[in-house]
Amino acid sequence: MTSKAIKKGDFYELEVKEDLKNSSAYNDDLAPTRVEERTWSTMNIAALWVGMAVCVPTYTLGGVLTAYFGLSVTEALVTILLANVIILIPLILNAFPGTRFGVPFPVVLRSSFGITGSNIPCLIRGLVACGWFGIQTMFGGLAVHLLFSAFSDSWASLGGTGEVIGFFIFWAMQMYVVIRGSESIRWLETLSAPLLLLVGFGLMFWASGKVSFTEVLATPATRPEGASFWGYFFSGLTAMVGFWATLSLNIPDFSRYARSQKDQIKGQILGLPLTMFFFAALGVVLTAASTTLVGETISDPISLIGKIDSPFWVAIAMVLIIIATISTNTAANIVSPTNDFQNIAPKYINHTRGVLLTGLVGILLMSWELLKKLGWIVSDVSVESMYTGWLLGYSSLLGPIAGIMIVDYFLVKRQQLDLVALYQKNSTYPEFNKAGLIAFAIPVAITVLSFSIDALSWFYSYGWFTGAFSGAAIYYLVSATQSSPVSHTALQAE
Repeated sequence: MTSKAIKKGDFYELEVKEDLKNSSAYNDDLAPTRVEERTWSTMNIAALWVGMAVCVPTYTLGGVLTAYFGLSVTEALVTILLANVIILIPLILNAFPGTRFGVPFPVVLRSSFGITGSNIPCLIRGLVACGWFGIQTMFGGLAVHLLFSAFSDSWASLGGTGEVIGFFIFWAMQMYVVIRGSESIRWLETLSAPLLLLVGFGLMFWASGKVSFTEVLATPATRPEGASFWGYFFSGLTAMVGFWATLSLNIPDFSRYARSQKDQIKGQILGLPLTMFFFAALGVVLTAASTTLVGETISDPISLIGKIDSPFWVAIAMVLIIIATISTNTAANIVSPTNDFQNIAPKYINHTRGVLLTGLVGILLMSWELLKKLGWIVSDVSVESMYTGWLLGYSSLLGPIAGIMIVDYFLVKRQQLDLVALYQKNSTYPEFNKAGLIAFAIPVAITVLSFSIDALSWFYSYGWFTGAFSGAAIYYLVSATQSSPVSHTALQAE
């Protein structure tokens, strides 16, 4: 007997037989979710975004835009809000195939890049996530260290060694949550979202007596006097769009659990832009207030709270930061590479092995920082400078993938996928889809050339936008010259 796709209302699911069970491109973890598993409501998806947006890097975004991109505080906050409204477009559109067909990100990519070719964008996305996973785990490990230090002077005396131990404790906590599966993540995000918002409002209220909001918002721009606003603005906007450029690709990893397209659309609109704006604004205000509070400017909330002379409040704050960082890291930076690594060899890498592989790569990418904290090496490279430098760089790589995915699903395939063939090699989908690979390679090549050709520098500076639009256009044009690989398999309505 052969496998077949079954239509249930607006959804499709897969009836798996021996042909797919024996396929080297299939395993149960990458298989489409069954309709009864698609239970995430609008509020679950909104909570997912609140849980991901409330994190240390979000807190520092206002400072990144003022210090590195020359914007005033007001300009920076408006840029953050606008960027997150813009990124909603690819987020919502790329969520569609996940919701309708129940397939994760790597399987969606098989349509536009080919069954084997999908591993190229998957690994790019996965390695970026592993890097972020390591960075966030470093912040979480610091919070664990400060939590224990609040109760034990002996632990506090460990210094960098305590932070390294905290890193591995925090690492293990995250591994446990994700290995337990999607319901564990949903439970964590739904539980943490209202708590994190309450803490944010509490911190804003606490800071209101320490700093004038009007004065903070009136902080002038740091760009050279007389310099054009627009060049700095669009560079900053590109970097802020790049912040969630990763999730705009692998959003099917979560939308495959949504109850409907309406739920994923409303949930993302409710959960992302205002949360990002609010927490970035909180970071700007508390950084401004830090001089009054502790006598120095501190842009990292964990370090700022750690200087409060009250073990009780430090402990409470660190527990909340640990929850916030776990909720961000598990959803944003472990789920995607777990699926991406499985896509390489589905018969050998299952969900648990994918999670552990993600954790191992994250440790390796942070090894230089761990060794530095142990005092074994000396390095001037900080975690903060590392992730701020990434915002433009990786958005240039991820933009073309986002554009290709949208054009493939909505214009080329017209929202129809051959669900069975997505899990079979030598089927209606090629091993390598020429259109996808060309449409990805050309923008990346131009980006590389822009480093040595001044006339092309704008292509890198506005990397996500230039990459997304050029990748989309090239994919559509090349696809028009080749026949569509989709054959309409027999569907059985229920």
